[in-house]
Amino acid sequence: MSEEPGTTEEIPEAEGEEQAAEEWWQADGMPWKHKPGRADIACMVWIGIYSVYGLATLPLRGLLFGSATEVLAMITGGRVSVAASGALAGVGRLPHWPVVLLVAALASIKLDWIYWWAGKLWGHGMIEIWAGSSKRAARNYARAVRWAEKLGPWGFVIAYLPIPLPIMPVVFVLSGATGLSLKRFLLYDFLAGGFWLGLYFWFGWQIGEPVVGLLDAYARIATYVAIGLLVVVLGSAILKPKKSVRRR
Repeated sequence: MSEEPGTTEEIPEAEGEEQAAEEWWQADGMPWKHKPGRADIACMVWIGIYSVYGLATLPLRGLLFGSATEVLAMITGGRVSVAASGALAGVGRLPHWPVVLLVAALASIKLDWIYWWAGKLWGHGMIEIWAGSSKRAARNYARAVRWAEKLGPWGFVIAYLPIPLPIMPVVFVLSGATGLSLKRFLLYDFLAGGFWLGLYFWFGWQIGEPVVGLLDAYARIATYVAIGLLVVVLGSAILKPKKSVRRR
């Protein structure tokens, strides 16, 4: 029997659509080169948590910075709060400063393992995504990769420098991609992060009273700053989806 016209063309087209649907993971913007498993999905979820964490804690940072600076330092491990804690210690208002500095050093690396895991799972996949955002980003990430590969473990020390290159995430991803164990990664990261936080703490200690005066002044308006930051965070969360819908 002869087939009706168009029948032989419809089947390959349907198969092509089915194959495209099955290979969604090959779309642009995906870090993996294989069909993702549970570990891949879990790592992506953690990367999302990492991205949201900084924004979500903005109101808390604004509230605690002046009134409970050492608590903020131990929660976030932030450089500014650690330096401010050093100033408090310098004028005798923080007798338990060794504990604060140790906990802050641990807090500063609490989520860094996520990018190590991404490197272990996907190699340079995350770096390729970051570098693909623009030509300038591609140049910066290529330069950061060269630096990280040359420096080896010393890259952890350079990663914490405030320079206009994405050294830190590149060092973390390459650590996983090159097979560095998680124990060594955490050790190098803790030593490097603790070293730099110690310098910030010492810097605040040396300045002392002027910084404490600013902290006391800020504490009076900290609640209003926190409310303002909360409004900004909630406003961004509400308005961003609306803009996306309008573009569609």
